[in-house]
Amino acid sequence: MEWSIQARSHQCQACGRTFRNKERLHTLLRDERNAYLRVDVCESCWAEHYAEGANHQRGFVSCWKSLYSAPQPTPEPIRRETAETLLRKLLELNAPEHAPACFILAAMLERKRLLKMKSQTTEQDRRLLIYEHSKTGEVFTISDPNLQLDQLEGVQRGVARLLEHGLEPPPPTAPEPPRDEPVAPSESPASSPAEPPNHE
Repeated sequence: MEWSIQARSHQCQACGRTFRNKERLHTLLRDERNAYLRVDVCESCWAEHYAEGANHQRGFVSCWKSLYSAPQPTPEPIRRETAETLLRKLLELNAPEHAPACFILAAMLERKRLLKMKSQTTEQDRRLLIYEHSKTGEVFTISDPNLQLDQLEGVQRGVARLLEHGLEPPPPTAPEPPRDEPVAPSESPASSPAEPPNHE
């Protein structure tokens, strides 16, 4: 697994109590069978079950504290792509060719303070960046494509095109069918007038 989005739980995954709005919670990220598992717990459960030696648990990747935000009403859908909606679509596709675009989009959202860098880890000689969404608490796992300076401009242009036109290019304009031109009647050579029979 290279990239993923994991939503924040709405209840403590240790005691089952529903989180209150603006309540402080703890998030633990573990690597289990080549997949990252997110665990969200309340402060009391963290102190009781996780605080001592959490970073020594098997598969430990990272942990952090954040504030729970109750879900807000879903806004009206927007037609034009934003950096966030485009990143979500690319992560869902999980295609290696989109790794540079995902990296650039995540950096854009980090500058806008919509994503917060929480941790970094290495998997198969590749750097993985762990971000948390500042509003929803979702965890985004982004692979660092190790872009070279001479590649950066081309990737940025590609991202700009995706933001403008979306993932699916506009359908090509169908060529106009050829017009039927009137066919001139074939001209057969004029027949010679019949010669009168020779009775000699």
